[in-house]
Amino acid sequence: MSHASPEPAPAVRLGTLTGRAVLSTAVLGSGMTLLDSTVVNVALPRIGADLNADLAVLQWTVNAYMLTFAGLMLLGGALGDRFGRRRVFVVGTVWFAVASLLCGLAPDAGALIAARALQGIGGALLTPGSLALIQAVFRQEDRAAAVGAWSGLGGVAAAVGPFVGGWLVDGAGWRWVFLINLPVAAVSVLVALRFVPETRDPAAHGRFDVLGAALGALALGCVTYALITAPEHGTLPRVVVSGALGVLLAVAFLLVEHRRSAPMLPLEIFSVRMFSAVNAVTVFVYWAFGGFFFLSVLQFQIVVGWSALAAGTALLPTTVLMLLLSARAGRLGEAVGPRLPLTAGPLVCAVGMLMTLRAGPGAVYWRDVLPGLAVLGLGMVLVVAPLTATVLASVDVARAGLASGVSYAVARAAGLVAVAALPLLAGLGPQGYRDPAAFDGMFRRAMPMCAGALVVAALVSWLTIRAPGRRRRVCKPEVTYSCGVAAPPLDPGDPGSRGG
Repeated sequence: MSHASPEPAPAVRLGTLTGRAVLSTAVLGSGMTLLDSTVVNVALPRIGADLNADLAVLQWTVNAYMLTFAGLMLLGGALGDRFGRRRVFVVGTVWFAVASLLCGLAPDAGALIAARALQGIGGALLTPGSLALIQAVFRQEDRAAAVGAWSGLGGVAAAVGPFVGGWLVDGAGWRWVFLINLPVAAVSVLVALRFVPETRDPAAHGRFDVLGAALGALALGCVTYALITAPEHGTLPRVVVSGALGVLLAVAFLLVEHRRSAPMLPLEIFSVRMFSAVNAVTVFVYWAFGGFFFLSVLQFQIVVGWSALAAGTALLPTTVLMLLLSARAGRLGEAVGPRLPLTAGPLVCAVGMLMTLRAGPGAVYWRDVLPGLAVLGLGMVLVVAPLTATVLASVDVARAGLASGVSYAVARAAGLVAVAALPLLAGLGPQGYRDPAAFDGMFRRAMPMCAGALVVAALVSWLTIRAPGRRRRVCKPEVTYSCGVAAPPLDPGDPGSRGG
């Protein structure tokens, strides 16, 4: 039986109609997920009031999405390589839009949480696909410019997200935070089907690691359930059993990945000392970021008394600073090596978070909140771009896609656990977010914990991270800046590098 030779990969120019269409659909698709990650937190107090929900529902509203997103993203990238990047991107975008509609129409908390989990599946399909489209379609000479435009325009989406979210919540209502995705998805799909050429990796073959993806997601889900339900149910059997089951599933996941011939997560990549060290730093950094951005928006509304619009806009300085300065931080990291910025950046972030403890009753924005957020933003500038560049530089070019995907998933998982664990660790009960004094006390206990995680990240960086060897061929990322706070910028490198 003869096999047809694979068609040559398209080499689209950036300035052509097709080039602009490919860039536009990729930006619209990834922009939805960026917007969603920044606007939902702003809407949480209104969601709780409208659905008469306790704190656990607010945590699950965030974590149901992150759970499926982090657990399935590596699998989503492999599906695109095998079945076609445009096809999987379009399926993911339509899936995300339908799930967004279900979120907007959710009659109760259970329906909202289920729809958010479905939304995360769509995000796991379209997020790696959005940048893979650019990497696979554009000619080599235009690829860096296209990726830079994708990152910059995505940064704008992240920057306006809190403002748009607050405006929608205060105006049309929190449901429109989700419904706004529908017209964006429609345009993205129509442009993709009309203009974007299909690409796939002819070398992608073998079975998909569905079992590994399922075990990883279930392990995270069980641990998250135990952490979220513990404040209300203490050490009841279902809490203890859920936590223990999560640990057992995590062990099973590692065993499956070790024994499979084509695992979703090849464990031998962690034998690279630099890669393991940077991912350890990622865990502590994004645990702190996830906890801070979840709790701070609630603090601004519940305790300080600001509107959703004011609370969302309050965080704008951190994103603007990253948009303006992260490219310079990336160049600084190349000049001085990763150790210094990855040590100083978390420490600066820790100081900024502790400064936001002034955000209490009667706080004045420019005096009590803005200085801390400005310091936090400068610290994020120092740490985010060098963190991603170091992950990519720690492995061979052929494994850049895997390294980036693992780092992104690790960051999402760390944020997920932070959202679940911090209220428990800081002693907030299920109805505590309805009591400004109780929530303020929890915030004042939680922020030092976030700052402590950042100090640990700095220590790990100082003790373990070194510049990669000069003789080693490393991947130079085309994305040197990012505005994402939920996870590092996603740069899949060679789109064919992900395993199936």
